[in-house]
Amino acid sequence: MEILLSKEQKAEVINEIQRFFLEERGEEIGELAAETVFYFIKENVGAYFYNKGIEDSKTIVEQKIFSVEEDLEALKRIKR
Repeated sequence: MEILLSKEQKAEVINEIQRFFLEERGEEIGELAAETVFYFIKENVGAYFYNKGIEDSKTIVEQKIFSVEEDLEALKRIKR
């Protein structure tokens, strides 16, 4: 699955990459260089972050389902 960003989101990420290089490395890089870094991260590293997000979401959903099951069990009537 390809990770799609809006133009605005992509521009924001590119600006963040440029800011990182300037603040952390003292290097001023242009938009093209930052875009190259962006595509490298997106194609080679992005899947790790995406998959971790999916795993975290799955855990939360499982916790919610378990909670609902407990609530439903508590609503059962005892036959006398």
